[in-house]
Amino acid sequence: MTYVLRRLALLGPVLVGISLLAFLLGALAPGDPAFALFELRYDRQPASETELETLRREIGLDGPLPLQYVRWAAGALRGDLGDSYRTGAPVVDELAERVLTSARLAISGLAVSLLIGLPLGLIAAVRYNTWLDTLVRLGGLAGASLPIFWLGYMLLLIFSVYLRWFPVAGSSTIAHWVLPSVALGMSGAAVVARLLRSAMLDVLGMDYVRTARAKGVGERRVVIRHALRNAMIPVVTVMGLLFGHLLGGAVIAEVVFSWPGIGQLIVDAIALRDYPVIRGFVLYTGVVFVLINLLIDLSYGVIDPRVRLGSRGGEAA
Repeated sequence: MTYVLRRLALLGPVLVGISLLAFLLGALAPGDPAFALFELRYDRQPASETELETLRREIGLDGPLPLQYVRWAAGALRGDLGDSYRTGAPVVDELAERVLTSARLAISGLAVSLLIGLPLGLIAAVRYNTWLDTLVRLGGLAGASLPIFWLGYMLLLIFSVYLRWFPVAGSSTIAHWVLPSVALGMSGAAVVARLLRSAMLDVLGMDYVRTARAKGVGERRVVIRHALRNAMIPVVTVMGLLFGHLLGGAVIAEVVFSWPGIGQLIVDAIALRDYPVIRGFVLYTGVVFVLINLLIDLSYGVIDPRVRLGSRGGEAA
């Protein structure tokens, strides 16, 4: 409980740092957001500096940067991230419409990573130094090297254009989910497979595994019950980082597959310098990373009972 309370207390400074980074990304970006918004809103360039100053006061850009940050951060604490320059709608509403769809895609990509990576990593460890192990390692290297956008276009070309097995774009049916999930999950599957293989090889060489085998315990039980559970801790650790990576990669996958998620929203926001939306997205992504890492840390004691999250913060007893 002490460890949990300490971690929760540390969330405050971390979230302040994330909010500051999100704000500075817009504040220090080249160009004048008021100028870009004026052109977008009135379809013409401002005739005088007075028009720009009036617009700056309207959108809260009329003070020094520290004051602007305090205003924005105070609004964020109330759940108000400002209004989109492009649509005039609250940023919270714009993100809420898309976040759930993007999160579902990231979760499905993570599921693909685990469904492919865990069995392959286990097979490579059990069949160490055989042709299966070599094949898994080569496949993992290839999977980790393929860019999401290239793999997405190849999947579309083969399975949607030539074979016509899956639709090209959209998200209304299960068939629409298959190709984006595979494109998003392949790189993660390679990471999971290589990490589990390495962890399993370490665990299979430990004394308690050799003792279990000497007592006549079946090989399947030794691998699954004794070795796999202990080898899962590094895999669970990387799963949190992998989910955050997939959230970022979902932006690319959504553009490739015309997925109606947050990716297309952010691409449009960057093109039109819609800084409130960009700041809201950065803040949302940072909060997701922080919370996932917290949950992963707390899950160690469930996966391996030997791990005790005590007063010194998660040391093995």
